[in-house]
Amino acid sequence: MGILRTVILVVLALWLIGLLFKVAGGLIHILLLIAGVLFIIDLVTGRRGKV
Repeated sequence: MGILRTVILVVLALWLIGLLFKVAGGLIHILLLIAGVLFIIDLVTGRRGKV
């Protein structure tokens, strides 16, 4: 598993913790957006190097 996927998992875990414990209000949803963007970047760039 690459470093980008590890970052995605950490960001998703932080988002879930923030959502469950009501931390940071609406700003916690920015973490979900960041994780989604990183996931899309991983999908687009991750397949170029593999033949």
